Amino acid sequence: MKTFVGTSANALKTQLWTALIAMLLVKYLQLRSTFGWSLSNLVALLRQQLFVYRDLWTWINDPFQPPPISASLPKQLALQLA
Repeated sequence: MKTFVGTSANALKTQLWTALIAMLLVKYLQLRSTFGWSLSNLVALLRQQLFVYRDLWTWINDPFQPPPISASLPKQLALQLA
């Protein structure tokens, strides 16, 4: 952690526990994957994939495949300008 949002004792404890839990989850993902992730690369690519819907375990094991195109999404509506 580079900076803290809050400065009270409770805020610092909460932020430290949150950071530790997040690192534990990322380390678990690294250990479960079959792809040879470094911890820094996994964290960087997880940040990029937050806005893309895809199966986590499929992506963790094969990260360079494009996400599947979902047919269930509705088509974009046209704007009626008249």
